[in-house]
Amino acid sequence: MTVETKPAITRFNLPARLLHWSMAVMVIAQFFIGVTMIAALSYYPLLLAIHRPLGIAILVFAIVRLVNRLTHRLPPFLATMGPLERRVASYSEYLLYALLLVQPLIGWAMLSAAQSPVVMVGAIHLPAIAPHNITLYATLRTAHTVAAYLLFATFTAHICAVLFHTVALRDGIIRRMSLSPSRNEPKG
Repeated sequence: MTVETKPAITRFNLPARLLHWSMAVMVIAQFFIGVTMIAALSYYPLLLAIHRPLGIAILVFAIVRLVNRLTHRLPPFLATMGPLERRVASYSEYLLYALLLVQPLIGWAMLSAAQSPVVMVGAIHLPAIAPHNITLYATLRTAHTVAAYLLFATFTAHICAVLFHTVALRDGIIRRMSLSPSRNEPKG
């Protein structure tokens, strides 16, 4: 009797990797757009017209990514990671997922509370998800700002951890999320 064993997973699946890098680009763009919206008010209307649908795109990608994450096996932690580092990596991943889901929802609710439509493309507007209420708007605006700073800090910590593993430890952690084909992956 032969027992089938699944091959060891060393990388995230291709959809996870594509979603990861697509979202990284979108989140970095949102950081720059958000800062520029505040710093250069003459560009505010144009940047806001980009910021709103990009935020919704991040929300959609985050949902798809979470479904993919929950339905596919993950590569194990690297041997170079101790128990504490593994715990921190897990918690920071949960925090990133939470922020990538919550931040766009806060923005959408904030605009709803201000009775400002979320315009996607052309005449497509998203429905309000919060009642019109100026006090609620002010609270959500503060929450949106705080969540943006928290997302920036978590995102930066993630990048620093990857750089530490890549440059100092040289343990190949970047290959787990790389878009380039692996030597072990089947071609075709």
